[in-house]
Amino acid sequence: MSLIVQKFGGTSVANTGRLQNVADIVTSTYKAGNQVVVVVSAQGDTTDDFIAKAAELNDRPSKREMDVLLSAGEQISMALLAMAIQKLGFPVISLTGWQAGIETDINYSEARIRKVTAERIRSELDRNRIVIVAGFQGINKQDDITTLGRGGSDTTAVAIAASLGADLCQIYTDVDGVYTADPRLVPDARKLEAITYDEMLELATLGAQVLHNRSVEMAKKYNVDLEVVSSFTRNPGTKVKEGSDMEKMNVSGVARDNNCARVAIINLPDEPGVAFKVFSLLAKHKVNIDIILQSVGQKGRKSITFTIPEDKAEEVGKILNANKEGLDFEDVSINTTVAKVSIVGAGMASNPGVAAMMFEALASAGINIRMISTSEIKISVLINEADSEKAVRAIHQKFFNM
Repeated sequence: MSLIVQKFGGTSVANTGRLQNVADIVTSTYKAGNQVVVVVSAQGDTTDDFIAKAAELNDRPSKREMDVLLSAGEQISMALLAMAIQKLGFPVISLTGWQAGIETDINYSEARIRKVTAERIRSELDRNRIVIVAGFQGINKQDDITTLGRGGSDTTAVAIAASLGADLCQIYTDVDGVYTADPRLVPDARKLEAITYDEMLELATLGAQVLHNRSVEMAKKYNVDLEVVSSFTRNPGTKVKEGSDMEKMNVSGVARDNNCARVAIINLPDEPGVAFKVFSLLAKHKVNIDIILQSVGQKGRKSITFTIPEDKAEEVGKILNANKEGLDFEDVSINTTVAKVSIVGAGMASNPGVAAMMFEALASAGINIRMISTSEIKISVLINEADSEKAVRAIHQKFFNM
């Protein structure tokens, strides 16, 4: 008998028919002699609908009350799925995040899981019940409901799997695995049978929307076996695991992220500690920085350019301008019409020429590169947002259709 955690996203539980389909998947797993814990997201666009309803009443609601509101979406899904499974004649119980023992820090709307006290889940499994848990939520030390941010149900599922020592954590979604590129952009993208944690983490961070990056971090940390699989086709999915027994490819995938902005701080003092001042200031406001480029100093001045999430652009502009005198810069420029396109592959470090092939593909497509960032398993470039789809296709053609 195996213990399997299954997570179903919003599209998988979007309506009655899809809930019944999920109930069939879950009960089939249970009938095969497995213990089953299910984690569900809110149905379809429920979260966005809740956000819109809140905005009708208050354009600046507190994050605490928003967490109370948004957590209801997953609770609706878990109850409806439990009812569908009951109809099929199987023992089942649904639990909210706090009932399942998911304890988080105090940060509303972007909480991080501190621990999972899984005694209630274990108790229900011992009673031979299917356990359904509301994803995306937990409870903090003040006994307040918190939510984990977009994609948080993936993280919920992996955290529960790690706490229970599950044999497998399956992430059911509307695609049947991880592809070499977004198949909506690249029709001939290939599904991968397996991918390493590091490669999946990079792809998730760089814009691939298959898995939440925090869930992959946790899976790697606790060695949770992951599988990305479709809830619609029942085809074999993609395994996410350590790569020691896997054939190394130069490049495993191409990803793009249009949620980018380029920030240029012009004519800062060219002296020690300036970069620290800039980035520690932004860190205090919880701004994530990605690609960084510093110009060669001239006449005692230099410029620093970096990328941030586009939805932070306005806030960052206000922060920097409010500290212009202390940082002593001439001007700040923010461009939100950029995109980041990346290639990822665990085999890149031992295969010279990969970067040249990527740059050749972009040059052949007439695409100008604004910034470049590299690591052992990724190369990212910043380009004009209007060129991002063309860039993904050109790079994929270069590496996968040779």
